[in-house]
Formats: sequence, structure tokens, C-alpha cells
Amino acid sequence: MRAFIVEADGGSRGNPGPAGYGSVVIDAATGETLAEAAEYIGVATNNVAEYKGLVAGLKAAHALDPAASVHVRMDSKLVVEQMSGRWKIKHPDMKPLAAEAARVFPASRVTYEWIPREKNKHADRLANEAMDAGKRGEQWSPSASTAELDARAARAAADPASSGPPGDAAAGAAKARAALTARGGAGSSTGSGSGSSTGSGSSTTVSAGAGAGAGSSGADARAARNVAAPTVGWAAPADLGAPATFVLLRHGETALTPQKRFSGSGGTDPALSDVGRGQAERAAAAFAARGTIQAVLSSPLRRCQETARTVAARLGLDVQLEEGLRETDFGAWEGLTFGEVRERRPEELNAWLASPDAAPPGGESFAEVAHRVAAARDRLTEAHAGRTVLLVTHVTPIKTLVRLALGAPPESLFRMELSAASVSAVAYYADGNASVRLLNDTSHLR
Repeated sequence: MRAFIVEADGGSRGNPGPAGYGSVVIDAATGETLAEAAEYIGVATNNVAEYKGLVAGLKAAHALDPAASVHVRMDSKLVVEQMSGRWKIKHPDMKPLAAEAARVFPASRVTYEWIPREKNKHADRLANEAMDAGKRGEQWSPSASTAELDARAARAAADPASSGPPGDAAAGAAKARAALTARGGAGSSTGSGSGSSTGSGSSTTVSAGAGAGAGSSGADARAARNVAAPTVGWAAPADLGAPATFVLLRHGETALTPQKRFSGSGGTDPALSDVGRGQAERAAAAFAARGTIQAVLSSPLRRCQETARTVAARLGLDVQLEEGLRETDFGAWEGLTFGEVRERRPEELNAWLASPDAAPPGGESFAEVAHRVAAARDRLTEAHAGRTVLLVTHVTPIKTLVRLALGAPPESLFRMELSAASVSAVAYYADGNASVRLLNDTSHLR
């Protein structure tokens, strides 16, 4: 049984905006490019373009050998996870495309792998060539493509030993394309060519392999004319739908707050002070004016519940309690200042500062809190996908959510400032990524 690798990509300049896809079929045994497909598809999202690239790549592989096995490599986490069956397909535009891709080969003969964008340059370049052609009012033409040359050049730059003697890549690609031209039509637009992909306006070219017998002047001329197109890149994020957005409100002041005393969940559960109640009212007014909060969740500790109920009453919402949002249990340190702990328990404090696994006597370590908070995050992002939710909680849970979203080390907890009644925000996307949008905003209190 032959084995193919299909690399596919798609992009949208605007998301949605002018979009195109690219895909390449590679012989798994030799690494030889066997087919390329690309198409400008008009206005679409990144994910639609990526799915269309997948479909075109699978169909190009099927045209070469319907009995082959296929290993798909893409830098779209969404497409890979959905086609692997690990993520549900919820978007109505994705379902028919995923179904179409699944029909090309039996599922038992197709595997999927996520790769970073820098390893998907060939398909990415084809997608950009297709979008460039669309901008000119044209369709992608394989005869003008330099995607394979660009990809080989990039690999050679990264690993000179991987591409053979200088000039081999250009010469080989030029020979293959010259052979296609000599055979007539294998690189033509969709229609009668045996290597063509289906769908109106798309183009596919099938490589004839090395030794086809022509000079490299055509490829060299195309390379000289080539102007690098903008990459899809981070400026055009994947269309993953609306994220679950957690607006993180630290509770208002208590009597212990200005004294900077350890106030966790291990016995001290102070109420809001008059200042704290005023902060909660101002936060409530700000959220009411913004009008974006769809649900309110709170730590079960009293200071958070008071803050949350003040905001929820203004918004006409109920308050749901979430145990995972509790503050750290500081054990024997509850009610003490940092200075008092340093004076009375210096060895304990030094161990706590040095390791996230160290806990105050009778309390929780930051590692334990992170595990609890991460579990709550996962439950809540699933329950509130696409919604904006207010979480009223404490210093450690907020800093932990921010730290985890950034992939920052545990010591970063000591490098963030969080004022009483401050607002932070983190957005969580369907592909598992997160984006910190705000940290320690107190503008509503001024």
C-alpha cells in the first residue's frame, strides 16, 4: 500500500475576508512532492479555507491512488482535533466540510497530526499564492507557482544538509514542471487533467518527479519574479468562534486588606468594609454600563459573595457559587502580616517563597491551588463556551488564571499587582489557547 503525506493550509485576509487554500501531496517514502492544489475561494473565514485545503489535498491524494494510506499534517489545531474526533464540530459551516473530508478515504486509512506553522510552509505558500491571485482577479496557476521552491529554500536555510547540493531543488522542480508541460495539461486548471481536484476554479498540479528533462530557466525566472506574500500569521487568528471570556473581579476591601494580612480560606472570612462596599457598588455600575456580563459566579467566601451579589443585583442576575474560586488556605499564617510571618516563621516563609509545592503549616501550596483553579477553569470554560462570565474571586485564583494563560512560571505570582476590586480578563478559545486581555484595571474606582 502506498503511503502519502498531505499538508494543507488555508488563510483569510480579514477573517472573514479574501481567502484561499493550499495543499500538497508528498510521497511518504521518498519525500517527493507528487501534487499541489490551491484555490482562491472568495470571502471566507480561516477555518473554512483550512477545511477546503484539507478536502482538496485528500482528493488529490485519492486521484493518485485510491487505495493509499494518508497522514495529514496541518497547523490548524481546530481541524486536526475535529477530524481526529477529539473535538466536537459545532459551527454549521464546518460540519459539511468535515463530512466531505471524511468521505474521501476510509477513516481507518487517514491519520492526523498538528504541526507548527513553520513546518507547513509549502501549503501556507500555496494558500498565499491563491489569495494573491484572487486579489488580481485571477485563479492560482501552477505554472507560475514557486511554493515548492520557497519551501525547499526554507528547509535548506534551516538545515543545509537536508536539501542536497546547491541548485538541486530548483533544477528538480523546474524539470518536473517542464515535464508536465510536455505531457500537456497535468498542471492545468480543474477540468480534464487526471491530477485535478474537484470544485470550480481550483487548480492542481501533479509532479512528474526528477529526471524529466528540462532546464531550470523557467523556475529561475519565476523565482526572480516572486514577491513574498503576507503570511497568514498571528495577525489573522483562526476563526474559533466566540471565546469563553472570564472577567475576573477581585473582591472589595475588608478590614484586613489595607493591613496586608494573609486572608485566605483557612478560618478568617471577613466581611467587606465600608470602603469595600463602595468599591463593589462602583464595579456594579461599571458592569451595568458595559452590558456584557451574562452570568456571575463567586467564591463561597463572604467577601466575594457580598461583592458578587452587589454586582448581580445591578445586572438582574443570580450568583452561582464555585468552590474552585476559593482563596488559598494560608493555615497557621491566617491573619498575620508578611513581616510577622518572616519574624516568627522565617524557615517556613523561605521555603514557601522558594517552591510552589511548599505550603504554610496546615494550609495549601500554590501548586495545590493551581490544580484546583485549573479544574474549575476547565469546567467553567466548557459550561460557558462563547459567553462572558464574571468571576468574583481572590488574589491567588486570579493570578493563577493569568499565569496559566500566559504559560508563565509559578514565581510570576509574586510579580503581579492586584488591587482590591480590580478587574482582569482572560479569553479561552476552542483550540485550548487563552488570551490575557486585561490585568488589574481600577479605572472604575476613580
